Amino acid sequence: MGVLTLEALRKLREEKRHALAQRDAGEGNVEVIIGMGTCGIAAGAKETFTAMVDELSRLHIENVVVKQTGCMGLCASEPSVEVIVPGMPGVVYGKVNAAIGRQIVNAHIVKGELVGEYLFDKPAADIMK
Repeated sequence: MGVLTLEALRKLREEKRHALAQRDAGEGNVEVIIGMGTCGIAAGAKETFTAMVDELSRLHIENVVVKQTGCMGLCASEPSVEVIVPGMPGVVYGKVNAAIGRQIVNAHIVKGELVGEYLFDKPAADIMK
């Protein structure tokens, strides 16, 4: 193990500060909550989590908080991802693999469009008006 320079430590501190900021829900932030219970992990939730965080970073989107939670009670639809965008009803997507996670970032979070074919729990039609 090598010796870290002061500059390397500063860079590491900034990287970790950014990573922690992605987990801190502030007012106006989008929230992405990924079910990481045993069934979610077995279904690939870790890969989904990583893909969504990487896509947000690639697009330089900083107003999104990505969190993990335990069992969401939706074992048949794992990996499950809840997305809460200010001004839109919260929705839960099911069977979200890494590719679908990136699609949710680009459609729902960036464009404000629901990814209909993966909605597991959606708001009532009258709420969407």
